Amino acid sequence: MNKEYYIGIMSGTSLDGVDVVYCEITPNSCKLLASLEYPMPLELKSDILMMTEGKNSLEKVGQIEHRLGVLFTQAVGTLLIRENIDASTITAIGSHGQTLWHAPQNGVSMQLGDPNILAAKTGIPVVADFRRKDVALGGQGAPFAPAFHEFIFSNINASVSVVNIGGMANITVLGDKLIGYDTGCGNVLLDMWVNAHYNLAYDKDGIWARSGDVDYVLLDTMMADPFFSQPYPKSTGREKFNQAWLEEMIASRKDTVYFRPLAQNVQRTLLELTALSISNEVLKFNTDVVLLCGGGAKNTFLVERIKTLIPNIEVAIAQNADQIEAMTFAWLAYKRIHNEEVNLKDVTGARENTILGGIYA
Repeated sequence: MNKEYYIGIMSGTSLDGVDVVYCEITPNSCKLLASLEYPMPLELKSDILMMTEGKNSLEKVGQIEHRLGVLFTQAVGTLLIRENIDASTITAIGSHGQTLWHAPQNGVSMQLGDPNILAAKTGIPVVADFRRKDVALGGQGAPFAPAFHEFIFSNINASVSVVNIGGMANITVLGDKLIGYDTGCGNVLLDMWVNAHYNLAYDKDGIWARSGDVDYVLLDTMMADPFFSQPYPKSTGREKFNQAWLEEMIASRKDTVYFRPLAQNVQRTLLELTALSISNEVLKFNTDVVLLCGGGAKNTFLVERIKTLIPNIEVAIAQNADQIEAMTFAWLAYKRIHNEEVNLKDVTGARENTILGGIYA
């Protein structure tokens, strides 16, 4: 069976770093050979966050596009050097890009990170711009991980759902018909709140959240957001779940005029929001096993709460949990190079399955 070698790059909504993976791919397998998390410069992260809040111009968009292209090139170069990989042996790089704005209801999904820079500097063909073809066909353009989950987990002898907890969270349900959609916020609000109060990138193991108490009035207010009851297909991002949304939820709390929740209680409540919104969706399908992946799978308190909320379902951490999203885009590059359609129409709501991504060489 022919083996080919691909690199996948993922920079998610958490903006905590660039994940780069080196994979051996065949028609029936995707094997992780090496991985690297390359840091996101704080100035660049700050500039991207300002842009997602609407503080941008055409000049700034162009600058961010260029800076991300350089960053992705540096990340790939670091992996190649560290692992002593000959660039000529790599068939292609799959680059997701950094999402700046995702509004499929308006026909828009914008990811930045100039693939031309990456291709020119590495000498390796790059596959990028994966989402917009799906959006053009009436789809959500997200989530895309379910197609890869189906590829790597369908041989498990049990009914399986896969939950990816990144900045946003999404669920995949494997079966005769592939189901997948965003469940809501994953780490994004947790990271934002702890950063605002302690200047930390994230609340390691949910230690700060564990010190607080759930504010059930606030939790009910947040869970009443229409997104959580909206039927799938659906997707979301920072355009929805952001600081303004959280402040609105706190302000809407019935007795906020008399009492503002303690910071640690808000953190605890945000963790419960993530756990509850995920668990509610898992219980709709009642699979035998739930596999967790993404950065949130490392938050021991969050995992503990999910297990408590779905006591009759086995919860496990997927192999290579941190790297699965980046592996997805290495595999999607493989699919594009071989001109193969991706099975996503039932996930995103697109009119048909299609070949995704453009090739830059």
